[in-house]
Formats: sequence, C-alpha cells, structure tokens
Amino acid sequence: MNELYKNTATEVVNLLKRKTISPLEVVEHAISRIEAIDQHVNALPIRCFERAIEQAKSFNNIPTNPDKYLYGLPIAVKDYNDVGGVRTTYGSPIFSDNVPKKSDATIALLEQNGAIPIAKSNVPEWAGGHTFNPVFGTTRNPWDTNLSAGGSSGGSAVAVATGMAWLATGNDLGGSLRTPAAFNGVVGLRPGP
Repeated sequence: MNELYKNTATEVVNLLKRKTISPLEVVEHAISRIEAIDQHVNALPIRCFERAIEQAKSFNNIPTNPDKYLYGLPIAVKDYNDVGGVRTTYGSPIFSDNVPKKSDATIALLEQNGAIPIAKSNVPEWAGGHTFNPVFGTTRNPWDTNLSAGGSSGGSAVAVATGMAWLATGNDLGGSLRTPAAFNGVVGLRPGP
C-alpha cells in the first residue's frame, strides 16, 4: 500500500468498492503522502485531515454503493470552493479567516457521490495565471521548483502531479485548469464552456 498513490483514481475506487482497502486506509495513505511531499511544493496549504478521517470512518457504517462513483476517494479541493467547516480564503487576506458553514453545490455533489475532501489547494488571489498569494505564498512546479505551477488551479494540478491527490477540483474560464495541467504534466478537463 506504500505506493497506492501510483494507482489511478479509477483503480483506487475499484479497490475500495471491492473492499480490498478501506476508505480510512486510503485517507491515511493520502495524509502520509501530503505530509511527505507538500513541504516542497506548497500545493495543499489548508488541510482538513480530521474531517476526512471522520468521513472515511462513516463508510464503515454503510454498505458499498456501486452508484457512488467516487466511493471513499480522497480529493483535493481548490480554495475557491467551499467545504463546510473548512477555511476558504480565495488566496486573499480579506477572506483569510472565512470558514463557510456548508459545502458549496459542487463539493456537496462530490461528497454525495463518495468523495472525501482531504485538503484545499493553493490558488492565486482573484484567479491570476500564476499560483501565489499573500496568504499562503507560492506553489512550486514539482518538475522544477524554480518554474511556475501555472494558475489558477496550480495547487490542484501540483497535488495530482505529485500523487498527493488522485483527483482535484478546479475551474476554468480562460485556461485556469488547462494551463496548470500542461505546466505540471497532468490532465485538466474543462467539461463545457
């Protein structure tokens, strides 16, 4: 299980649905990976590990549901999305103490389908093209830490590229998923205009 991060999201979900591994084991693996790697790249500055552990434990009380396409999978959430009880800063000092009471519609739907938010990914203040901000600093490209991770979903792209998350949320109007994905060697999917 030490190299679980090398599996695809689909492979991990299949292992979870077959009960080969538990959601708690996957969350613990992700936490270990984040703690080992993030200090070098600063992609996931907001951690919600306790919340994720509690959410993972709750899967023990429910039967495996094949309709939950992300059943027990930890995900990184871009710091423009609200996760209930977890800081959302938008990369701005104005919102540095903002803790929403409930998850936004995107995250609520992901959670209904089995996703477990484990950390919030770094973003540029007000969605710029390079991921740095006055709250958490700069996210570094994992292939060369002197290079940009892109933006505005740079933290999400780096989290996936380094195996700290199998999937991460993002948003894209002018390349905010696609640019960091290209800079970090992963795929950024913009499903519609």
